[in-house]
Amino acid sequence: MSPVAIIALIAAYFLALILIARITSRKSDNNSFFVGNRKSPWYIVAFGMIGASLSGVTFISVPGWVGASQFSYMQMVLGYVPGYIVIAFVLLPLYYRLQLTSIYTYLNGRFGRKSYKTGASFFLLSRIIGASFRLYLVAIVLQFAVFDRLGMEVPFVVTVLITIALIWLYTFRGGIKTIIWTDTLQTAFMLLAVGISVYAISNALGLDANGLIETVKNSEYSQIFFFDDPNDPRFFFKQFFAGMFITITMTGLDQDMMQKNLSCKNLRDAQKNMLSFTIVLVFVNLVFMTMGALLYIFAGAKGIELPAKADELYPMLAVDGYLGASVGILFVLGLIAAAYSSADSALTALTTSFSIDILEVEKKAENIAKRIRQRVHIGMSIVLVFVIMLFRIINNDSVISQLFTAAGYTYGPLLGLYAFGLFSKRQVRDNDVPYIAIASPIISFVLDYWSADIFGGYEIGFEILIINGAITYLGLFISSILKKDAPSS
Repeated sequence: MSPVAIIALIAAYFLALILIARITSRKSDNNSFFVGNRKSPWYIVAFGMIGASLSGVTFISVPGWVGASQFSYMQMVLGYVPGYIVIAFVLLPLYYRLQLTSIYTYLNGRFGRKSYKTGASFFLLSRIIGASFRLYLVAIVLQFAVFDRLGMEVPFVVTVLITIALIWLYTFRGGIKTIIWTDTLQTAFMLLAVGISVYAISNALGLDANGLIETVKNSEYSQIFFFDDPNDPRFFFKQFFAGMFITITMTGLDQDMMQKNLSCKNLRDAQKNMLSFTIVLVFVNLVFMTMGALLYIFAGAKGIELPAKADELYPMLAVDGYLGASVGILFVLGLIAAAYSSADSALTALTTSFSIDILEVEKKAENIAKRIRQRVHIGMSIVLVFVIMLFRIINNDSVISQLFTAAGYTYGPLLGLYAFGLFSKRQVRDNDVPYIAIASPIISFVLDYWSADIFGGYEIGFEILIINGAITYLGLFISSILKKDAPSS
């Protein structure tokens, strides 16, 4: 595809998003921005959450993983199912019973103000790094695939500003009320891109539906379950339980994902949304991996040399015309949709959390609170630009990946805090919580780094999140003992 065609596609796509934003943001206020006036149709939320849960990184990476890890990722996806069930029947009833706008206000009532601020701060740190990382990758694609190929001397910072400005433009008024509907469009483009890609590859290989299934099933890529070696990163129990707890923390304890659920009319609708979303998401991930297997089979059958990086296989075959013009067009739209559907909701969630949890705008008059929220929205956009440019200055894939991984560590304390709050009636010393939340990821990192030496060759993988949460839980338990034993004043 030519750079001009890519620019035209992106422009048309964002015009559609801005039109949706204009329609959905009429008569919007802070309640619209934060929870969509709690009137969102559950089926629209469920469909849109698919796109939000699959970032632009996932869109191109999951198919590439199949070459090295077969269908082992499905073990983690299956672990998502009990995780979403916990969210639907444990966390959502709590959030709706307390009528929360920010889910971290629960910590204020359960433990105290410092626990509340700690939980919100850990979310803000995680989401800023995560959203910036994903947008950094999108900006790189725009820079090299469009501006550089056109010979336009556009500075990278301008590309970043354009990227953030487009998101700000269609979210600044309606917030979550708008995102519920833009996510629907974005999910549709992403799924359409994958579906047409599978069809195009099958057609090129002369396969009907049964032939497609048999070809993938009999290929070297189709193994799902791995039970043999506990040290293997693909070991079933590692991936299954990691998937379960990743879902509980990165969806159920994440303001970004929960904000959409809290916009539903009532708890019953939110639960229907979560359960239907779970079923569809499992199927969608299976389709992604099926496409990954087909990409490798297609490349082998046509004698196409595989790229150095697995992540580049799908983009190369789609954009360079191997699968036809329609696949190239839909791939660009699908990539942009997947990237922005996670980034726009992240910006809204960051604005919501900072406004409510840090600045406590709910205690202010509506007109004042709205002005503060609008300024925070601009401020968070500037923060994302700053962090993206910091990644650019570092310009080291290894360091940036480590920063992204480190952001994942910050979900462990949230897991421990909520687990202790829900499954224990004990009270902790509120002043201890920030220190416990900081110490837990550090201890987890040390265990992860030295795991092979400490555990006789066993290397910690995704289960580091569970360990991190357990350390936080233990720290809170010790704090509760100290509080109980402390002399009353």
